[in-house]
Amino acid sequence: MELFSQRKGINPHKSVIQVDSVDTELRNGLWNALYMCCWSLLEPRHGAHPPLLSQNPEIQQLVIRLWRDYFKWPLDTRGDEWLRIFGTIRNYYFNCEWYEVYDFIEFVIHNYPDIKMCDALIERCNSILERELSAYRFVGGRITQITSEEEIGEIEKALQVPVAPIKEHLDCSLTLLADRQNPDYRNSIKEAISAVETLCRMITKDEKATLGKALKETKKHIKLHPTLEHAFEKLYGYTSDEGGIRHALMDQPNIGFEDARFMLVACSAFINYLIEKSSKAGIEL
Repeated sequence: MELFSQRKGINPHKSVIQVDSVDTELRNGLWNALYMCCWSLLEPRHGAHPPLLSQNPEIQQLVIRLWRDYFKWPLDTRGDEWLRIFGTIRNYYFNCEWYEVYDFIEFVIHNYPDIKMCDALIERCNSILERELSAYRFVGGRITQITSEEEIGEIEKALQVPVAPIKEHLDCSLTLLADRQNPDYRNSIKEAISAVETLCRMITKDEKATLGKALKETKKHIKLHPTLEHAFEKLYGYTSDEGGIRHALMDQPNIGFEDARFMLVACSAFINYLIEKSSKAGIEL
């Protein structure tokens, strides 16, 4: 659901895909992944004495490396009382900068001796990063950006188009993509394609044309670069032929965030391109 603050431009859409920030939900989710895979192994038992770090050699090894190589604190300040150590780590995590959240998790994964736990933590983290629409994922054990500032810039620029039907389709596409509880990637792709289709119909003055036909007619009105024209025709084919989103693919479970994100970025960029070309050709939309 698109929030009031986003519709009014107070909290812009850029905050939907988290590039230079980590919001509370994302920070909490990543901490919970750390807790379930790692910290809970020394969780106090009811009626038992407070746990000691030395009771778990693997966590002990990780903490020594954290103190020595990450925090760069004197090792003799560490102690063996797990609850105190845990509180120190937790306090750091929930007060550090957004990029330090990623530094910390990456360090844990590269310094915890249990490889199976690390694989489980990476899997959990990637699930949370996708759910909370972070621009990053673990790839090859390293946190890697998968959504660039330029891609987000194309979406934001297209959302400023002063043509209500186009903006409505793009808004709907982004809202469906950004719904953290129940994202609808198939319909997000449909709405992104529909925004391009609407623009091409406006350029050609043919309200009933499909995108395939409208693209062919559009080049009669404005000069399209042949490579871009053919590329988008092929992209449209991906969404409309018998193996595409409007037919057999509707029944397939493999449409994901990356597919919908790519289509939204590609459609936004193409819309920006067509609008600039139309303006130069003197076409009123």
